[in-house]
Amino acid sequence: MEPTPEQSPHHAYPDHWEADVVLRDGGTARIRPITTDDAERLVSFYEQVSDESKYYRFFAPYPRLSDRDVHRFTHHDYVDRVGLAVTIGGEFIGTVRYDRINDQGRPASAPADEAEVAFLVQDAHQGRGVASALLEHIAAVARERGIRRFAAEVLPANNKMIKVFRDGGYTQRRSFEDGSVHLTLDLEPTEKSLAVQRGREQRAEARSVQRLLAPGSVAVIGTGRTPGGVGRTVLRNLLASGYTGRTYAVNRAFDEGLATLDGVPAHRSLGEIDEQVDLAVIAVPAHRVPEAVADCGEHGVQGLVVLSAGYAERGAEGRELQRELVRQARSYGMRIIGPNAFGIINTAESVRLNASLAPESPARGRIGLFTQSGAIGIALLSGLHRRGAGLSSFISAGNRADVSGNDFLQYSFEDPDTDVALLYLESLGNPRKFNRLARRTAAVKPVVVVKGARHSGSTPPGHAVPVSRIPDATVSALMRQAGVIRVDTVTEMVDAGLLLAGQPLPAGPRVAILGNSESLGLLTYDACLAEGLRPRPPIDLTTAASPQDFRDALAEALADGTCDAVIVTAIPWVGENGEAETGDGQVLAAALHKAVAGGSAKPVAVVHVEIGGLAEALAAASSTAAPRPRTVTPAADRPRAATTLSTGPARSTAPATPAAPEAGPAPEEPTTPPMRPGPGSPADPQAGPAPEAATGPGRIPAYPAAERAVRALAEAVKYAQWRRQAAVPGKIPEFLDDTIDEPGAAALIEAQLATAPDPRGRPLTHDEARELLGRYGIAVRPTLPAPDPEAAVAAATRLGYPVALKTTAPHLRHRADLGGVRLDIADEEALRRAYGDLTDLLGKPAELLPVVQAMAPRGVDTVVRASIDAAAGAVLSFGLAGAPSELLGDTAHRLVPATDRDAAELIRSIRAAPVLFGWRGSAPVDTAALEELLLRLSRLVDDHPEVVSVALEPVVVAPHGLTVLGASVRLAPPPARSDLGPRRLPNY
Repeated sequence: MEPTPEQSPHHAYPDHWEADVVLRDGGTARIRPITTDDAERLVSFYEQVSDESKYYRFFAPYPRLSDRDVHRFTHHDYVDRVGLAVTIGGEFIGTVRYDRINDQGRPASAPADEAEVAFLVQDAHQGRGVASALLEHIAAVARERGIRRFAAEVLPANNKMIKVFRDGGYTQRRSFEDGSVHLTLDLEPTEKSLAVQRGREQRAEARSVQRLLAPGSVAVIGTGRTPGGVGRTVLRNLLASGYTGRTYAVNRAFDEGLATLDGVPAHRSLGEIDEQVDLAVIAVPAHRVPEAVADCGEHGVQGLVVLSAGYAERGAEGRELQRELVRQARSYGMRIIGPNAFGIINTAESVRLNASLAPESPARGRIGLFTQSGAIGIALLSGLHRRGAGLSSFISAGNRADVSGNDFLQYSFEDPDTDVALLYLESLGNPRKFNRLARRTAAVKPVVVVKGARHSGSTPPGHAVPVSRIPDATVSALMRQAGVIRVDTVTEMVDAGLLLAGQPLPAGPRVAILGNSESLGLLTYDACLAEGLRPRPPIDLTTAASPQDFRDALAEALADGTCDAVIVTAIPWVGENGEAETGDGQVLAAALHKAVAGGSAKPVAVVHVEIGGLAEALAAASSTAAPRPRTVTPAADRPRAATTLSTGPARSTAPATPAAPEAGPAPEEPTTPPMRPGPGSPADPQAGPAPEAATGPGRIPAYPAAERAVRALAEAVKYAQWRRQAAVPGKIPEFLDDTIDEPGAAALIEAQLATAPDPRGRPLTHDEARELLGRYGIAVRPTLPAPDPEAAVAAATRLGYPVALKTTAPHLRHRADLGGVRLDIADEEALRRAYGDLTDLLGKPAELLPVVQAMAPRGVDTVVRASIDAAAGAVLSFGLAGAPSELLGDTAHRLVPATDRDAAELIRSIRAAPVLFGWRGSAPVDTAALEELLLRLSRLVDDHPEVVSVALEPVVVAPHGLTVLGASVRLAPPPARSDLGPRRLPNY
């Protein structure tokens, strides 16, 4: 909303204060500054507030606002007097305002840094977290305007308002004066206030997704009058899934006399439905969607699934239509999945929702699945279906205009029905937030991600995301740091998901291999070595092995304390006549299950190799229809698709009604999410049997190739190790505080930026960089310019021999391979000779910009860098210096701030790390000094976001100590930190 001409031109309307927020119950609302156009809205809002709330606000009966009140509450200068409103459907549901005051409590202007604050929330919307959201936003506005404290007077009986201030997490002081509670809040964010804010965000966003996945009623808008079409297909799938709520078919083209369609009530508009509609599935052409959304908003619909296409995937015009769609839906308090979505599924027994285009509802299981691609969603549903795996929930977000992978993580974190979260992502709208949410979720349950569109410039149509300059390898490293299992393909994602959902986490990398084929055992052994596991020699049971032999061998391996996981290999066995026999796969499956029935804490996977059946496998891979009944059996004539072993009778892998209902819904706001079995922990012995078609503890995943089983197991091993380490987080050593001059560095940065004519910042000179880094205990060896041989000799005399002579021209910097560096120059004669050789080979001194530097102790040349990416945040990087490491991309990355554990892992995670630890008889270098350097640099860029890039190159690490020979630093105004401000939904 734009201001009227009455607004002061000196204080323009602050549109960056506008924000969409998710409230406690999962609905959305808009927060924006109040303007002079809001007089009627304010009066209408006040009329709907109870007399009690008015009394709490004004400390006296105040039935109506005077004209003077209305003028005062709608005219602001957006500096000393600010008002914010929360709106739904364009109408106010809550307001907050502050007035800057001086020490005597009278109106004031800057530099006064205190303001009086007051709230008012409509009674019908109290308890939804409106005041808490307003406090976050008005506090951020006040800090921006130089206000550091809020003062508030609250009546003792106004417990709700006192609780809002008390629970905000800000440092506060309370006193009782003149019959009221006087509160003073320091607005500087604290660790507690940030934790409170993120906790509220998590509960609200999780609830918003839960409302979409578990509606009490669904209306399909755009249901066709004849079979076929998108809307009619969704209606058919809803009914086929056994949805437990009420269902309605809506189409304005229905005949007036039509009462039902496919057995459900048929209506021409939502207005004809007398009952509450929670979820609307919109399947109408794009030009009719705004009308449908308005109809939904006017009748209290809580959420939308928009299947309609024709939005951002069509270009700039479609993108603007998409943004308008989101604005319209959020204005009514609704969240959107889509547009261009495939739909949503919830297999909970109490819901049984299939509001998607998938013809078969998946079986109930423990895997949650989110995808940004409808096509990939179809493939994943089909693949999981064929392999007998079940899902807890499924969201295909299409263009991801609103609900995103971050929202799904918020939901999965506390969903008791989900043990593993699988995500196919083509873009990251908020990478900082994704890493934060993924780290928290991965601490209690696995998060497996496939990232499509990984290469620069290949963001899919319809996905408007912040521009990130960091390469995909860095993104992958940062995901790993957050505990995310990053895989390359959807097949690998399903492979890993099946193992993680059905088996306990391994306690280590030791693997036992047993089976009836020596060759397959050796292939599995080699695959384990390639993935960094520690396999034991394979146990060959011979081709004559019976299911009882498999059972005995598996039981013995599970009881063996020298292994952490078991891979069983099985091929078709040969009968007495020399021909392959199909055997009874159910007998083998039963034998393996009996071996693990004792509650083994070790994961088990099966590799089965088959011959033939290729045509049948291809036919099954191209359809989501239920395949013919099949089981895992060592037969030679079956499809090669992986499946899951079951001890029950032969059955179809088509989705079926679960054998037993699940437990009731979880509490709305659990304080601690349910924990799945951790490394070395058996499944909950009190848990009931899993539904037959669901993926759950005790089910043994099977794979058609050794490499696939081993890769899935290797991911589980790395994840289990990360989770053990995450249970005891790293620390930032306290000794750093004694050798860091943070105020001094801040003063230097402020002075340098003040001299920068370019608002994009400036690079520091060598001496400026040395001084700044020195404030954080990072010593850079000095260099002296050598514009001619005489200057070089004078510099060497000053520094002391031996010295190094090197060029600093940009095209030759750090390129010793081009002859621009001469080392170990012992005397003046050698220096003059080296200087002549250098200029003869590469050019004139004015082009080369030569410098002289004292020699450092011999060691390993490394490179340490830190940079701030606008989307991902500050990143710390490490690698060895030189062309081979650059060509191979052998660089490790961690997010800032780095802990002592991060620093130790950083230097050990590059492939060339053995060079630092005594490779081929060389002396190990001082890695402790290197870790300290990494921590100091991390602290610098974390304390001062104006330091947007630092490169220390080379850093020579010797057996004792290290030497930083070169440093470059760039300063610039810090990029905005969207993850530190008040809660707000992104606008893509």
